[in-house]
Amino acid sequence: MIEAITDLVQNFDAVQAAQLVAIFLFAAIVKGFLGIGLPAASMAFLTLVMPPTEAIPLLWLSILATNSLQFAHAPDKWAIAKEYWIFAAAIMVCIFVTSMFIAEYPTALLTVAIGVAMVLFSLNLLLGIKLRIGPGRGWHLGFGALSGVLGGISSIWSPTVAMYLVARDVPKEKFIGATGFLFLAGVLPLGAGQVVAGILTVPVFLKSALALCVVLVGFRIGEKLRDRVSQELFRKAVLIAFLLMGLRLIANGLT
Repeated sequence: MIEAITDLVQNFDAVQAAQLVAIFLFAAIVKGFLGIGLPAASMAFLTLVMPPTEAIPLLWLSILATNSLQFAHAPDKWAIAKEYWIFAAAIMVCIFVTSMFIAEYPTALLTVAIGVAMVLFSLNLLLGIKLRIGPGRGWHLGFGALSGVLGGISSIWSPTVAMYLVARDVPKEKFIGATGFLFLAGVLPLGAGQVVAGILTVPVFLKSALALCVVLVGFRIGEKLRDRVSQELFRKAVLIAFLLMGLRLIANGLT
């Protein structure tokens, strides 16, 4: 740990540090204001200043903390866990297996995956896309596996989770609890897979901890702004920006 701290201090880059602070502060304000979008907002800008394999593990601790808080405030936690355990199990297995090999994936694949996740995320919330989905466990397994694969290579597995819950017309309070549970389910296996892959190291974990400090401040600012800024206007502006950034990432990955 001491060696990691020493290495972090010796390799300190003031310009990159300022960029990361600005990125995480903005992403956390979005999360605090809208209740969603921390990974998507972070990855949209982090990929501009560093490779995806360096950017993805920086989000781990922030995703863990924010979704732990979200699920902690959810009512009927046991009922949610009982209903969605297959969904969660599929996410856990697939996100772990996929993230284990993240260092071996081509950068173009990671870039496109992040872009696709952002486009799905944006379009789903902008257009209110609803799929015809039944209540069976097979749907839980399928969407859980898809979410896990997407999350393992991009750190963003909210689009498919949200699409399923919206399609099933899950009530608002239950929606918040279910998303908190399903997002939280993927965090620990994602971290474990990244450790195996060698991208979540002690120095990176320390950077992730510093990022969390910024995220907590930004999250609180976002909460405060809710009553002072038009939520619908801010929401549409952010989602359109995410859509354009996602398309840019897909284009970059394919060229």
